[in-house]
Amino acid sequence: MPSKKRRTFGRVRKLPSGRYQARYRGPDGIDRPAPETFATKRDADDWLAERQTEVRQPDWRDPDASKVPFEAYATAWIAERPLALSTAGLYGILLRVHLLPTFGGMTIADVTPAAVRAWRRARLDAGTGAPTVAKAYALLRTIMGTAVADDLIRRNPCQIKNGGTVHTPERPTATIPEVFAIADAGQPRYRALVLLAAFCGLRWGELMGLRRQDLDVERAVIRVRGSVSELNSGKRVYKAPKSEAGKRSVAIPASIMPVVNVHLRVYAEPGAQGRIFVGAKGATPRRNHFNGLWRKACAEAGIKGLHFHDLRHTGNTLASRTDASTRELMIRLGHGSSRAALIYQHGNQEREREIADAIDGMIVKALKRGSGRKGHVGGTES
Repeated sequence: MPSKKRRTFGRVRKLPSGRYQARYRGPDGIDRPAPETFATKRDADDWLAERQTEVRQPDWRDPDASKVPFEAYATAWIAERPLALSTAGLYGILLRVHLLPTFGGMTIADVTPAAVRAWRRARLDAGTGAPTVAKAYALLRTIMGTAVADDLIRRNPCQIKNGGTVHTPERPTATIPEVFAIADAGQPRYRALVLLAAFCGLRWGELMGLRRQDLDVERAVIRVRGSVSELNSGKRVYKAPKSEAGKRSVAIPASIMPVVNVHLRVYAEPGAQGRIFVGAKGATPRRNHFNGLWRKACAEAGIKGLHFHDLRHTGNTLASRTDASTRELMIRLGHGSSRAALIYQHGNQEREREIADAIDGMIVKALKRGSGRKGHVGGTES
């Protein structure tokens, strides 16, 4: 009678119930039983044969690794990264509000391409804005990409083409007379704020972060060292720019220096560390409160659909109409790689002044064309 062939992979055991249990030891030395029992020994052998084929693959992964709960993995993903407070806050909201309601009860392996597509369609159908859905999808894609790198899953389930792309309509550009009309219609303490945003291309946070020591009145130059960021909790923090390109010196057009000088004399805090822009009650202005003042000023000036950040677009447009090179524009607006900024930001102050002078020429020309605009640039101590 021939002897039975010795099993070389795994083990099969007949249970008292008559069913068969199979188990095997993986390359990592862990003993793994089949998730269910089998009616016949043949079925158990077939299951072991499939596992043996998987184990022999060079890219074998622990089959239990992908059973990590999505919520725990995603929460740890955010906590472990050196994110800016504002970015961490945004990711936390996207995770809590938009991802966990669908994926919170799943494991990493449960997040399939079909599940991702269904989630995205459901969010859009529920009325969530397309930009928000795109940001949430981008976060999900990045988290799952890390799961691939961690050998938890073989393939990123986020396969929607351009799913993380935020499509925003082109913003309007205010004309020079419109900028001055808004500045005049608003509160006097914010007149310089509007003009510097428009003609120097400064961001809201950068303007709020300015101190007296950052403004060289004699040379008419602003040194941007950082910005004030508002967190979702309402807390405000001062932070350095994301890249070295954000640290820059911006020349101020001569035509608006009278307004700046009046602002420094009347509204800014004293001392080198004194804040340039302060609210009526002595606090740093909040964006949501200023937005109300901004909308009121725009309405009085007869201008619709313009956001405060659009003033930066105005400054970009005006600067691009000068003979400034792409690199010079990137330096002025704080764009580009840190390498490019470090190489070119030094030694370009003369050219930076020429750009500001060219913008100043446009301001003077535009104001002269406007009726009743002569002598209107200077500030008043009201």
